[in-house]
Amino acid sequence: MISGAGVDIVEIPRMKEAVEKWGRSFLEKVFTAREIAYSNSKRFAPQHFAARFAAKEAVIKAFGAPRAHPLRWTDIEVVNNEDGRPSIRFSGDALALKRRRKIADVIISMSHSHNYAVAQAILLKKER
Repeated sequence: MISGAGVDIVEIPRMKEAVEKWGRSFLEKVFTAREIAYSNSKRFAPQHFAARFAAKEAVIKAFGAPRAHPLRWTDIEVVNNEDGRPSIRFSGDALALKRRRKIADVIISMSHSHNYAVAQAILLKKER
């Protein structure tokens, strides 16, 4: 059963500017070491950072009431399987919220063009 859905869109040039302006401190606040390494391994890293940022935002929106449940950006991690399919790995407070809400899985979809990255997250509740 679907428990929540969220979507987010990010302007890639703004992500590029943020990375150039604040550098490593920005990246380490928002992304895990694995996400940074993955995105930096790509030809145009800002597209991949923007897509991951959009995915994190989409997950937060899917949970609803983000101010009531503040989460660290790095507690929501986007990982890719061997086929390149993205999934979400939770830790810390995000993992605790996932367990409290009895979320079994998150379906995540991400895409990017030259100027925009978009992501959609669907939370699936555990079957009883």
